[in-house]
Amino acid sequence: MTANTPDSRAPLLVWGALAIVYVVWGSTYLGIGIAIESIPPMLSGALRFITAAALLAGFLLVRSGPTVFRMSRRQFLGAALVGVLLLTLGNGMLAVAEQYISTGLAALLVASVPLWLVVFRFAVRDRPKALTLAGVLVGLGGVGALSLTGAEGGSGAGIGVVLLASVSWAVGSFLSSRIQMPANALATSAVEMVVGGAGLLVLGTGLGERLDLSAVTTRSWLALAYLIVVGSLIGFTAFSWLLGNAPISLVSTYAYVNPAVAVALGALVLHEPITTQVILGGLVILAGVALVISTERKGPKRVLEDLDGGGDVRLGVSGGQEPQPSRHHVDPAVEQRGV
Repeated sequence: MTANTPDSRAPLLVWGALAIVYVVWGSTYLGIGIAIESIPPMLSGALRFITAAALLAGFLLVRSGPTVFRMSRRQFLGAALVGVLLLTLGNGMLAVAEQYISTGLAALLVASVPLWLVVFRFAVRDRPKALTLAGVLVGLGGVGALSLTGAEGGSGAGIGVVLLASVSWAVGSFLSSRIQMPANALATSAVEMVVGGAGLLVLGTGLGERLDLSAVTTRSWLALAYLIVVGSLIGFTAFSWLLGNAPISLVSTYAYVNPAVAVALGALVLHEPITTQVILGGLVILAGVALVISTERKGPKRVLEDLDGGGDVRLGVSGGQEPQPSRHHVDPAVEQRGV
């Protein structure tokens, strides 16, 4: 009975973490939009990630001691680089762009991340499967259909900034599977968030952002609290864990599901228009997700082998096969919590 437990739980961990990223990150577009109503965009990100990193680091120190943050200089720099790409540049530019475009449109544009990932895979001579490419094209076709619905408030500058944010996020995701990272996935998240948050603080203050506490509304504070606890501590940690324990092509499918969640929430909370084209485009996006997942999905045994990676880091690409993500050692206690 005990021997069979890991086999049954390993795929549940992967799919559970994916479900969190799918739903939680779809809602963070709305959270960011509300937070920046009265908090400068980059400083709101700095507050979010530095606070989340402090809470996560404190939990890890109390629970496991300082050894949990034992890492080489190269591992720390790897996590720091990914933090800057994902959070300082990726998330920071997204928050800036949401000043000029709707939350739903922002989510749709971020769905271009899988396309960039496929381009990067070609650049390192790793040829994705034909069905993976078909899934990407189907998903982007859905994004195009949704974009043609004429989302209101979509300035050219805002759209350009979101696309740059998407490229930065894709680069960070791509590199995280090919450079040395800390062995513990949660410690990695803490490092990435504190470095990414510090980068946003420096960048925001350097560009003249100032936080006026008296001007911040209760609505924005609540949104920021949601982003810290749910978006960062739960969502980003699940994403970081997935990067070390699932194929990048599978992890990247969150960019297809998030727009559907974001569009729905935008319609419900911010009264953004939702039309027949939006519904049809969302169905096309989900069809792309299903195609990519069915192509890249591993069986339970293979998933278990990846989860029990033992902390080794694979660099480069072998032939035309799927590149293996950097596989963090999975702390048994982390497995018990299911992330």
